[in-house]
Amino acid sequence: MQLVRQSGKVLVDDLAVQFNVTSQTIRKDLNDLCNRQLLLRVHGGAMLLSSVENMAYEARRSIARDQKANIGAAAATLIPDNASLFINIGTTTESVAKALLTHSGLMVVTNNINVANVIRPIENNQVIIAGGVVRASDGGIVGEAAVDFIKQFKVDFAVIGTSAIDEEGALLDYDFREVKVAQAILENAGHIILVADRTKHERTAPVRIGHISGVNTFVTDQCPNHKFRKLVQDLNVQLIEVENSSLTAVA
Repeated sequence: MQLVRQSGKVLVDDLAVQFNVTSQTIRKDLNDLCNRQLLLRVHGGAMLLSSVENMAYEARRSIARDQKANIGAAAATLIPDNASLFINIGTTTESVAKALLTHSGLMVVTNNINVANVIRPIENNQVIIAGGVVRASDGGIVGEAAVDFIKQFKVDFAVIGTSAIDEEGALLDYDFREVKVAQAILENAGHIILVADRTKHERTAPVRIGHISGVNTFVTDQCPNHKFRKLVQDLNVQLIEVENSSLTAVA
């Protein structure tokens, strides 16, 4: 449990080596912890289970790191030079920011200090950061002041993340203050790009941001939930799965 709190996710093979036991023993122990609702079983290991509190930012960065980089690269190709955009809080949205470093003439409005620090050094791009309460856990700027700030803009694109996605299409998060900012972003952008890796389908969170029907393009590594996939297709949301190098349900 100490290891999973530090990293957000543990793998069966790594734990077997670390504790010098068989993989079968580790699987049994992980299943026991999952039965006690302390962990969530995922492919190859387990991750921290909480429906009311997100894991640490660094731990979130380590989960699906390569997939997030690929998602970021794919999302960045959707945004042309000289565009205006919102980028909200999240490790996947931070990956999009890193992939945008080759772009020029961007105006980026964000409530994410990490995104601002990524884009700030690029001379031809302008970064505008929201005012408000800075959340110590991840550098996110939340609260009514941030909401009011966001509402001053009307931009071309919004890149948003989410903590969890349910099969009915709800986009979910943990902090109602962050959700209010995300909702203001959704209301004031032309093209909404949701970026989220497949583990978001394995999690839950208590606060509703919105619904997949309000999204124009969903960029992910893989969409494992067939019911959700059908919903996306029925809604004509553009689905980009970078793991499969495929583009489906073109809007």
